Amino acid sequence: MEYNTTLTKLEMPEYGRSILKMVEHLKTIEDRQKRSEQAVAVVKAMEILNPQVHSQENWEQKLWDHLYIISGFDLDIDSPYPCPVKEEFSKAPVTIPMKDTKIKATHYGRNIEKIINLLCDEPDGEVKTAMLKELAVYMRQQYLIWNKDSVADETIFQDIVKLSDYRLTIPEGLSLERISNNASFARPGMGVNVGQTAFRKQGGRKNNHKGGRKR
Repeated sequence: MEYNTTLTKLEMPEYGRSILKMVEHLKTIEDRQKRSEQAVAVVKAMEILNPQVHSQENWEQKLWDHLYIISGFDLDIDSPYPCPVKEEFSKAPVTIPMKDTKIKATHYGRNIEKIINLLCDEPDGEVKTAMLKELAVYMRQQYLIWNKDSVADETIFQDIVKLSDYRLTIPEGLSLERISNNASFARPGMGVNVGQTAFRKQGGRKNNHKGGRKR
């Protein structure tokens, strides 16, 4: 029996080893015209095996490119498209630059830190106090997404001060509204109310009837 671990590596596994054997057979055909005709038949077989290619732009050219890749770029045929340059497929992917600075509090995220840094440059006054309060409300919501326990206002205020490297101070008497006992917070990917407060009415009905009709 033949095992893939002992055979030649498939450059394009989505087409399988049968296509590879067809391509290897193409190389043994001495007559160029016949070899080119058989190449068209191989491309048709590849199209059947990989129908998803139709969703791509220039899908016919991509099939011929795949044929050349499977052949090792040394298939001598009359093709409707030129053989692609081998070096273009061997280039290392472009490195995506990553943020160098480490996020201080991952449960708040980097955007919170940016907002806090902007607030540090705001002059003291009613506007800044209102902005601090709105920020604290949002941070409390983010805190409760990942930690279902209740959190004191003081904890959020201390986090703001720490994340600002103690450049911000919380005005005396600043407090946040109480959270409703019926409020719940969902983690990302947990439902339609991602990152939002979902208020449920006590004694009310939800519109999620299974197999029933709305009346």
